[in-house]
Amino acid sequence: MDRFVAGPLLAGALLAGCVTQPYRPAPLAADESASAFESRSFADPGLRAFEAAHLDSASTPWPPATWNLQTLSLAALYFNPKLAEARARFAESQAELTTAGARPNPTLGITPGVPSPYLLTLDLSFPIETAGKRRYRLEAARSSAQASQLDLAETAWTIRGAVRAALIDYLIAGRNLDLLRSETEARAGQVKLLEHMSSLGEISSPETDNARIEWSKTRAALGAAEEQCSEAKAGVAAAIGIPASALENLRISWPEMSSPPALESLPLAKIRREAVLNRLNLRSSLAQYAAAEARLKLEIARQYPDVDIGPGYTYEERHSYFTLGLAAVIPVFDRNRGPIAEAQAQREQAAAAFLATQSQVIQRSDRSLAIYAVALKELADAQQLVDLTERRRRAVSAAVRAGEQGRLELYDSEVEHSVAARARLEALARAQRALGELEDVVERPLAAGDELPGGATDPARWSAN
Repeated sequence: MDRFVAGPLLAGALLAGCVTQPYRPAPLAADESASAFESRSFADPGLRAFEAAHLDSASTPWPPATWNLQTLSLAALYFNPKLAEARARFAESQAELTTAGARPNPTLGITPGVPSPYLLTLDLSFPIETAGKRRYRLEAARSSAQASQLDLAETAWTIRGAVRAALIDYLIAGRNLDLLRSETEARAGQVKLLEHMSSLGEISSPETDNARIEWSKTRAALGAAEEQCSEAKAGVAAAIGIPASALENLRISWPEMSSPPALESLPLAKIRREAVLNRLNLRSSLAQYAAAEARLKLEIARQYPDVDIGPGYTYEERHSYFTLGLAAVIPVFDRNRGPIAEAQAQREQAAAAFLATQSQVIQRSDRSLAIYAVALKELADAQQLVDLTERRRRAVSAAVRAGEQGRLELYDSEVEHSVAARARLEALARAQRALGELEDVVERPLAAGDELPGGATDPARWSAN
């Protein structure tokens, strides 16, 4: 009799041991992760393979001498820790699919006779879910997984947008610094020449003092511009997910930045339609609504009780008895009204969230396009002023070479041109930032050459740093 009881127990234990998953520790040490971050660089062979996979070519030698918005965006997708965090949430939603599709396990009950060894009862019960509960669970989990995947893609877009914004700040700051250096030299020449003329009594002292004041202001602006360049450089490093030291001696080229697309190529109706249809958070909201709808179906289905069915065996005094059992919860006191009401409220909340997001996107697209139109007008006006001052500078330079004008007029024209060029640079920065805001509305690049390579937003092709 003991052998009869021990056999099934041993077999069950062995079967359970075959399917269990062991625990695998994954220790996390702050000092090791900090050291790993500090060692990141563009020479990373993994980054080379990642860039080559998306660009269909590998730069030789590596790292390349020049980087652009496209390659730096790919580097951010490789390095940025925010993407790893979003990827972990996506993996969690994939695991929830496995949980939702799991079928309930049968139960085995063994009741030995006490104290009589001639009494034994075995009960085997198979739970059966009714009313399509498993189907609704899977439907909700699939919709949640789709929303999570869209959130992951939106994180990738946000990272790309942060790289673009940081790159604009960095390149604008560098150009502004170059212009201020040239202007400082021109103002220094002005002051030196005016001091000489003042010593000869050709001009009054206030005129020289005014030139000194402007020179001092320009030098102060030059110091602030140098600091701004350092901050912008750190911003690029932060957007990519690397230490600022990794950007040392890195050459960045973005010639298209100086020519933002014309307003005629971005009609309002097209922008609004793309924003409504292409924006990732809207598609994610729709998926979340579908998940809420499936959860409501599941709670309604839970009004109908599941059934436990299974055979039973009893051994008593050398006699065997076989039975077939059926068990179910009788829904007398609770008809699952509370969870159904909660699921209905969650569905209404998901619908309201989608409509609110959609309304915000439409309003934001109108506003962003209007801001971009104003910025383009300011840029065009600033460009006209730069062209005028450039022509005047060339004319004065030619007159100086011909001996018709003096060096003071040339310094004046150079300062005038520098001031106009810096104003144009500020207008370009506003236009590019407005374009970035507009791109964030539709969540796709709007300027030629700024597109991410095909598959760059595919989670299956991202590095798992």
